Amino acid sequence: MSGGLAVIAGSGALPAAVLAANHGAWMVRVEGVEAQNPGAPEIGARFEELGRLFDDLRAEGIDTVCLAGAMRRPALDPMAFDPKMRALAPRLAAAMQGGDDALLRLVVAIFEEEGFAVRGAHELVPGLVAGPGLLAGQPPDRTARDDAHRATAILAALGPLDVGQACVVGSGLCLGIETIQGTDALLEQVARTDPALRRGARGVLVKRPKPGQDLRVDMPAIGPGTVRGAAAAGLAGIVVAAGSVLILDREDTLAAAGEAGLFLLAQ
Repeated sequence: MSGGLAVIAGSGALPAAVLAANHGAWMVRVEGVEAQNPGAPEIGARFEELGRLFDDLRAEGIDTVCLAGAMRRPALDPMAFDPKMRALAPRLAAAMQGGDDALLRLVVAIFEEEGFAVRGAHELVPGLVAGPGLLAGQPPDRTARDDAHRATAILAALGPLDVGQACVVGSGLCLGIETIQGTDALLEQVARTDPALRRGARGVLVKRPKPGQDLRVDMPAIGPGTVRGAAAAGLAGIVVAAGSVLILDREDTLAAAGEAGLFLLAQ
């Protein structure tokens, strides 16, 4: 990168990890978003004032941005829009009527139109994604492998509908699909499912990107909390797409899987 880097920070551990691995990077703290800062210089921002944000980034010599962490769709105040935001508002409003993929693709396009390169967290932090192989626990048995295969097929079928990135299948039964509430809510739902409906099935969580998803801004992720949720739901293990799912707090995540007796497989 010839110029500087700014991390547009959402919630969770990912923004801090990117900042810590890229000395001299700036953090963009968006109003209303709780974000961790490991000590990087900050630029304040509001969703309603994208023009000011672009100007502030250029003033600091920043030519590359990374959108990292979770960020909810904001409740915007049209009266506070700056001229750039007013010009972009119709495009953003139309994208907000669709799924997250459409909105994120537009956000990336807007930054690129303004002359900024957009990089993914996995491009800036070595070791964030796992190569293929068994990362923790014992190899899955035949039932678990079949469940992972079915969950993968379900996600592939739902991908064009922009529904979610995770699915739980147990003994061939679909126990849950991730929706807008996220993976933690999915696992809580599975944990509450009547055992009689599960027919004794343990189940496997599969997490992978949707087909065509822009991994620079919306790569799926798991962490220690995901493992704890899977254990609470009585699952046998977790399967992630190799090279396409972030492993946050990797050491703690693998340790948690081992302690819970879960397998963690990337394939």
